[in-house]
Amino acid sequence: MMHPEERLAELGLTVPEVVAPVASYVPAVRTGSLVLTSGQLPMRSGALIATGKVGDQVSAEVATECAQQCALNAIAAVKAEVGDLSRVVRVVKVVAFIASTPDFTGQPQVANGASELLGRVFGDAGVHARSAVGVPVLPLDAPVEVEIMVEIAAQTPEA
Repeated sequence: MMHPEERLAELGLTVPEVVAPVASYVPAVRTGSLVLTSGQLPMRSGALIATGKVGDQVSAEVATECAQQCALNAIAAVKAEVGDLSRVVRVVKVVAFIASTPDFTGQPQVANGASELLGRVFGDAGVHARSAVGVPVLPLDAPVEVEIMVEIAAQTPEA
């Protein structure tokens, strides 16, 4: 079976550095066999990909790219917590928040940017439950924020 980072490489992507929190929290927390990430913003190379509301300053296409970057940043937070992405047994839940105008109703399609990336990286284990929620504003005026919950395998002792 192909390693998740090999699948990312096939997509022309790599696991980025973990995005520093913008307030008082940590990027991810492990409890038992679950890792929950904090909401990840569409940061790339230290800056937001876009700012503003989807349906106004930000197109649905750019917002979908933002959702993908958020998922990539969530993957980085998971890797930092567990060390190896091959320990991901299943992506359990994805929550996507989309800062959008009141008349924009394409939140599910925007969230697909995150969902589709997770499916490509983790295969069948990337199929998950999801919520896509329209909100009036997000931190730093980001158009999208994504959090994920993954189940991880127990760490096996070194042979």
